[in-house]
Amino acid sequence: MGQEFIIKSETLEDKINQLLPSQGGFAAGVDLSASTTIIPIVDLTESAEGSNIRQDLQTAYGLNTTTFDLTGGTTTVLDTTGYYRVKGIYRAATATSTRGKLQVSDATTTKDILNFATTVTGQIVPYDLIIYLAASHYIQIELQTNANINGAIKQIADVNGNLTTN
Repeated sequence: MGQEFIIKSETLEDKINQLLPSQGGFAAGVDLSASTTIIPIVDLTESAEGSNIRQDLQTAYGLNTTTFDLTGGTTTVLDTTGYYRVKGIYRAATATSTRGKLQVSDATTTKDILNFATTVTGQIVPYDLIIYLAASHYIQIELQTNANINGAIKQIADVNGNLTTN
């Protein structure tokens, strides 16, 4: 016969609240427990989270996809909080030194997420990223006139990490 142990952990309680919203999360007065008894596990995580969609299908592009096709200049392509998949290609139009940047900014600080540089005419560079945007942050693209970038942006989770399926 196994032994039972009471577990007191705010971190584990927070994780239960996050993973089991359909169950109302962790209730006051209820203790987590552990046992030395071996019990087979059936993973119901996706159902408990309220999502039965596979992760690869959850990142599929659809009508709510933001697309862009830019040549030269600096352009803001997205400014809504959340987690996003950004995928596309960068192209150099001439053999001169060509530069392009995909950045995250808050209007005070700008961070280069990707920095493209090439001297090869017609060179194509694919990219596929997951980017987090907090409040007042945005994705911008900065290109020289002889560079082109296009792509698609799909939200995969809200700012709190809850999966989106739109």
